[in-house]
Amino acid sequence: MSENKRNELSSDDGHDGIDRRGFLKCMAWAGAGVLYVMEGGVLKSAAVGDPSAFGRVSSRKDLLFVQISDSHMGFDKPANTDVAATLQAAIDKINALPTSPAFVLHTGDISHLSKPTEFDTVDQMLKQVRTERIHYVPGEHDVLGDDGREYLDRYGKGTKGSGWYSFDAKGVHFVGLVNVANLKAGGLGNLGPDQLQWLEGDLRHRSASTPIVLFAHIPLWSVYPEWGWGTEDSAQALTYLKRFGSVTVLNGHIHQIMQKVEGHVAFHTAASTAFPQPAPGTAATPAPSPTPTGTPVPKTIEELTKDFDKTFSELYPKCENISIDYAVLEPRSAKGEHSSNLFCLRADFGWNDLGSWAALYEHHAALEKEDAANVLHTKNSFTLNATGNYIYAPEKFVATVGVHNLVVVETEDAILVTTREHSQDVGKIVKYLSEKKLTELI
Repeated sequence: MSENKRNELSSDDGHDGIDRRGFLKCMAWAGAGVLYVMEGGVLKSAAVGDPSAFGRVSSRKDLLFVQISDSHMGFDKPANTDVAATLQAAIDKINALPTSPAFVLHTGDISHLSKPTEFDTVDQMLKQVRTERIHYVPGEHDVLGDDGREYLDRYGKGTKGSGWYSFDAKGVHFVGLVNVANLKAGGLGNLGPDQLQWLEGDLRHRSASTPIVLFAHIPLWSVYPEWGWGTEDSAQALTYLKRFGSVTVLNGHIHQIMQKVEGHVAFHTAASTAFPQPAPGTAATPAPSPTPTGTPVPKTIEELTKDFDKTFSELYPKCENISIDYAVLEPRSAKGEHSSNLFCLRADFGWNDLGSWAALYEHHAALEKEDAANVLHTKNSFTLNATGNYIYAPEKFVATVGVHNLVVVETEDAILVTTREHSQDVGKIVKYLSEKKLTELI
């Protein structure tokens, strides 16, 4: 791998182009879509099957929408012989959300071979989705043979050029771009001068405080150019976004969830509803990845592991007390699945790296069935004009009056009082206690 490529990724300890956190985001494939909530100009994301990651939409002003991608209707190879069934599974999960999304973004490869019957099937299925509207951009499989005429006839009303357009929703400006109409060497995406000129003009009069969301099929960042996983002239497009404080870029194409933050721009790619593809650089080509069952519909832990509770209780205490990064992700990333003897099962679950009291508060707040103003682990409690507090005092009555965003933790011989904002500084307390040889308090 070139030095330039290595610099595009962070913490690439395995020298395979996949950082530890990136590997964590890629190793679980469910294909159900991605749920987004825009809160105060900040976009939060989670798998559609895990709405508890947000708890509930806290205000009618919050914008909730869903991204699905790469349905590949018409595909029938061993990786998935029934792509309609997995698209239906994604639709069912969207319809099971406690709050219906304002709209759905489909980021391309609706069809596999641009056949009218393939588009017809997806159109009919997506009519089931409980949402106000569905927005599309084409993938390269949607413009085969006819320069995208079938796609534009169906989805191109009101768009420019080969199908680019913009719209606004609850103060957020969305821009749908087309980077598959003129693919470059190696399959790299391309926007072209006409679309770039239009994009510059579309953004020119927007306030810098306006949250911007771009969506296109091929990633607008260099995920893995050797496989065509990038867009040749994306850097030019991103220069038009420098003055905006909140910018999010959503893509499909690579059939797996990856995320990257670069300055004020957050990049997200979505999994395919049809089939997975290999992680960057882990195979000769990005061909569809067959699953053990021949279909990407995930099984439950109960189906996959017999006597799970018994096995877990026997083996877990024997595990070395180190982080998942060092125990699993680094050896798996460096050596590969078979050489490391570390194998991954597909799963659909939320992830929160509980590395601080603030993260623990967010985790417990999301688990509450109602919109909890505080997270209280107490024998009894009283609250008045108090919000955002995490209190752990299981044997005490605790009253909180007029305080906000506190962390209070009682142990047998010590009490911690801090704010959620400064909870990461707890490590300094540990250092102090170690220097003072008060390790019995740690």
